[in-house]
Amino acid sequence: MISIKNLSKSYKLENGEELPALKNINLEVEDGEILGIIGTSGSGKTTLLRILRGVEKFDEGEFTIGRYTIKPDSSQFYYNQVKKETAIHLQRSFGIWPESVLDNVVRKLYGAKYGDESGTDFEIAHDQFDKEAMEIIELVGLEHKADHLASVLSGGEKQRLIMARQLAKKPAVMLLDEPATMACPKTKQEILDAIKKINDELGITVILVSHLPEIHKFLADRVVLMEDGEIVKDGDVNEVVDEFLKDIEEPVDIDIESTDETIIKAIDIDKRFYLLKGKNVLHMKDVNLEVNRGNVLSLVGPSGAGKTVLLRMLGGLDYPDSGDVLFKLVNKEDGEEEIRWVNIENASLDRMEIRRNLGFMHQEFALMYYATIQSQLAVKLGYKRWDMVEEAKKRAKENGLPDILLDALYQLTDLPEREAKARLEQIGLDPTILDELFPKFPETQIKEEVKDLFEALDLPLDILPRRSYELSGGQKVRAMLALVLVSKPDILLLDEPFGDLDPKTLRIVANSLKRICKEFGTTLVMVSHNTDFIKELSNRAVFIDQGHLKDDSEDVDKLVDDFIGFCKADYLM
Repeated sequence: MISIKNLSKSYKLENGEELPALKNINLEVEDGEILGIIGTSGSGKTTLLRILRGVEKFDEGEFTIGRYTIKPDSSQFYYNQVKKETAIHLQRSFGIWPESVLDNVVRKLYGAKYGDESGTDFEIAHDQFDKEAMEIIELVGLEHKADHLASVLSGGEKQRLIMARQLAKKPAVMLLDEPATMACPKTKQEILDAIKKINDELGITVILVSHLPEIHKFLADRVVLMEDGEIVKDGDVNEVVDEFLKDIEEPVDIDIESTDETIIKAIDIDKRFYLLKGKNVLHMKDVNLEVNRGNVLSLVGPSGAGKTVLLRMLGGLDYPDSGDVLFKLVNKEDGEEEIRWVNIENASLDRMEIRRNLGFMHQEFALMYYATIQSQLAVKLGYKRWDMVEEAKKRAKENGLPDILLDALYQLTDLPEREAKARLEQIGLDPTILDELFPKFPETQIKEEVKDLFEALDLPLDILPRRSYELSGGQKVRAMLALVLVSKPDILLLDEPFGDLDPKTLRIVANSLKRICKEFGTTLVMVSHNTDFIKELSNRAVFIDQGHLKDDSEDVDKLVDDFIGFCKADYLM
C-alpha cells in the first residue's frame, strides 16, 4: 500500500520567492488499485508523481511505498529503494534508444539484471531476454512493430514503447503522467487497454495523472481532484469529474462560415517514408486537397496516418516526392488585381510573401522561459510584420544576399528554434544571421500593436512584461496563440499544440480561436486528436488513414463519430 501523510513542497523562484506546489497532502492507495488524479495544469499532479518516484525532494511530511518510508531528511539509499519499487512515464517523455522496439525492451531487461543497459551485449541479451521482451511488447500492443526503429514510430507508439521499457523493470507501482494525452483515439484506446491489462494480469498498482475525464471514467477505481497543490475531493469517479468541470467556460456562440474561394491546393501529392532496412512505413499517394478561405479544417486520423506530414507539406516545411502545394497570392497595384499561384517548394520572393501571411504552431510550440511576453512578440513581429520584411529585403540586397537565399533563410523562421539552428549549422551559417536580417520590432510599440488581438484573446495587457512562469495555465496558452497570431496571418496551421491541455483550458482556446477566425478572417487547418475540440471548432474535417484521404465533409460531427467507431474507442462511448 502507498501512504502519504502531511506532504508539502515549495519551489524557490529566481527572485527568492517561494511557490507552493503541494500543501499538506494526505492520501492512501490500496495494492492493485488504479487511482486517478485530475486537475488543471499547475495543480501539483506531476510534482506529486515525481516525489513518489523518488526523484523530487520535498519539505514536510512523509510517504510510504512498500517497506520504505521516505522523509525530507531520508538518505539517498531510501530514495534508491523507492526507485526500484516504482516506474514512471512522464508527459511528452520519449527517452528511448534509436534502435528497434525489441532491442529497446531487451536493453531494459538486460540493464535491470546487470545494472547498465548502455553496455548491453546483444549476443547474450537476445538469447536470454527475447521471449520475455516479446511478452511485454505484446502486453502493450506493439508486437507488429517489434522490428521497427523507435525513431519512425508515431507519438502514441513511442508512449507504449516507453511503458514497455518501464514494465521490464518489474515495478510494484506504475506512475503514469498523461500517458495517452497526445495519442489519437485508436492509440489511446490501445494504451488504456494496455494499462488495464497490466493492472489485471500483473497486479501492478497504478497512479494515473490525466486531465481527461473520459480516461478516468474508463480506467480509474477512484479519483482525487487537485487544485493549487491541495486535494479538494477524493472518491467516486463521476462525482469528482463533475466537481472538476463545474466552472468550465461556456462555449461562445460564434459560427465560422467558409467561402468558395480556394486559397491552397495540394495536387497529386506523393511521399514515401522508409525504415533503414528498406521497409515502407508510410506512403502518401494521390493526395488532392483544396483549402477554402474561412475553413476551420481538421485533419483527422489515427497516429501515423500522415496528418502531420500533410500539414508540414502545406506549410512548406517538408516537400513531397512528387506533386505540388500551391498558394493563392493576390497582388494589387494601381487598382489592378493580379492573381498568381505560388508553389511553396520553389524559393522566391513570392513564396516569402506567402510565408509572411502564414502562421505555424508545432506540437512542441512553447513560450521561452527566460524572455518576457513583450520581447517574444517583438521577435515574432520582426519576422512577420510587412514593413519589417520589406526592410529585410533591402538589407539583404545591400549585403549582396540573393533573393533565393533570403527566402530559404526566411523559411527557418517558421521552424521550432532548435530545428532552425540545426539547419543553419548544417550549412555552416551562424544562427545569429536571422537576428541580423530580421531585427526585433520596437518593444515600446508592442502594446498598441497587440491591443485588438489581446482583446480578442481575452488577455490583459499587463502580462506583457511578465515571463511564462508568472502566468496562469490559461494565460500561457493564450499568450502562445498571441505569439503566432501577432502578425494577423491569413492562414494558421496547428499541429496538435494543445494536445496536453485540460478540458477547461482547451475550452478557453476554442473560444479564443472562434473569436480570432471571426474577427480577423483567419483560415485554420489543424491536426487534433481531441474529438470534442474538433466538433466544437471545425466547419470541415478530412479523414486520413495510411496516407490516403478517405473522407472530406462539412458534417464534422458525423465524420468524427465515424472515426471514433473506426478506432473502436470504447472510452469515448
